[in-house]
Amino acid sequence: MAIKIGITGGIGSGKSVVSRLLGLMGIPVYISDVEAKRLMLADEGIRRDLTALLGGEVYRGGALNKPLLASYLFADPGHAQQVNAIVHPRVRDDFRAWAAAHAGAGLVGMESAILYEAGFEGEVDAVVMVSAPAEVRIGRAARRDAASRRQVEERVRSQMDDGEKLRRADYVLVNDGKRPLIPQVLGLISSLSQNH
Repeated sequence: MAIKIGITGGIGSGKSVVSRLLGLMGIPVYISDVEAKRLMLADEGIRRDLTALLGGEVYRGGALNKPLLASYLFADPGHAQQVNAIVHPRVRDDFRAWAAAHAGAGLVGMESAILYEAGFEGEVDAVVMVSAPAEVRIGRAARRDAASRRQVEERVRSQMDDGEKLRRADYVLVNDGKRPLIPQVLGLISSLSQNH
């Protein structure tokens, strides 16, 4: 049975960089955001439930109507909970099947910005928090997404506080642009293989 690690962190922290490094080191990583988007199109149960919640216009021409979904999500905080209640259980089940298929890998990861909020921490053996100072994160996300500082700050505020994630994490990787990340990832792998 593979050791399962959850990789989380705030927007612009470098979760994807850590996931890519793990992948280059032969460790498969399930990218929950990518898989959730795939499942929102492919999973009949999700399609049925989202259509029941938002109406037939939520899928147009076989594609998810992202502007409609976004307007619904941002109209009321309770709306996100409704959508998440449809999507997150299916992502969890999909991760379980994916992890079982990769059981021989020894170590697998699940990248999720909302690992704690979605309840996915119960699916992994250890949580790795990728941390970076707020200013660094905002700058990275603004450049990456071609977004304004205000837009990125709003997204930061919508996520769980980094302090809470740090408190709950089993391991912390600092991606501040000063400390090399590769030695930290290698240290993480070594520690996980010794402690699990």
